[in-house]
Amino acid sequence: MKSKYYVIVLALFLVALGGYAGAEEKFGVTIYPGAKYDSAVTEFLKQMSPESAAYRTGDKVEKVIAFYKKQPGLDFIGGDQEGGMFRKGNLDVTVQSPWMDTKTGKMEKDTLISIVKN
Repeated sequence: MKSKYYVIVLALFLVALGGYAGAEEKFGVTIYPGAKYDSAVTEFLKQMSPESAAYRTGDKVEKVIAFYKKQPGLDFIGGDQEGGMFRKGNLDVTVQSPWMDTKTGKMEKDTLISIVKN
């Protein structure tokens, strides 16, 4: 019975660890939880820098900025109620809302997270 208990505890520990260790990263930056990869915006960004990625979330820009302010190694460059910018070496992380879809010209109201390696 005791060994069954240890197996359950170990399994729960591994599940919890997997959830923590499974946080998605791009170029060494943790992606905001729940943000979805946007391939169209990423392709646009890659025209400027081949090592780029874009993610979108329905969360407010203030919440996303607060998340990135807590990330080790990211320096907050500045921002306002519509967005902010962070830097880590030669990597820029930009958070913005609203933002314009360059393909359609439409103003989007969700939050865009752009990660660009310079």
